[in-house]
Amino acid sequence: MGIDATEPGDGDVTLVFSLGAARSLADPAAAFADARRWSRHVGVVANEADRVAAFAREHGVENDYALRSWDKWGTLADVRDESAAPRYVFVGTTRADERVATETGYEFLRVDEAAEKAGWELSEPGAPDAAEEGRAGRLARARRALRNALSRFR
Repeated sequence: MGIDATEPGDGDVTLVFSLGAARSLADPAAAFADARRWSRHVGVVANEADRVAAFAREHGVENDYALRSWDKWGTLADVRDESAAPRYVFVGTTRADERVATETGYEFLRVDEAAEKAGWELSEPGAPDAAEEGRAGRLARARRALRNALSRFR
């Protein structure tokens, strides 16, 4: 796992977002930059490390947690073991996130509560993020092209 401690913040919080919570932020990069002002470490975890890496790339988010093929439970436990912060906060969206936080010794905070306290904007409920919209647009264009090509053979 490993925390990138080359330039940790000097705050008293290790802040971890579930991927779902991070996706619900209107501007994840701005929220993470803001959180770095008062957090020692900031990052995203999920059961799918490749999806976290893709999210971080697409949104310009620096993830302090070097993820491997490991689930949220193991990652949160590793982060807690490796961080010297006095507080550990897991920002999530579901009851399962709350259970993971509680079982691994984190304070749990729903993303809407965290956003309200920190002044972050949330994306519209059900609104796809820009990357999903781009994929949907490309997929729709590909489907139209395929339909057009197939219609020539009828």
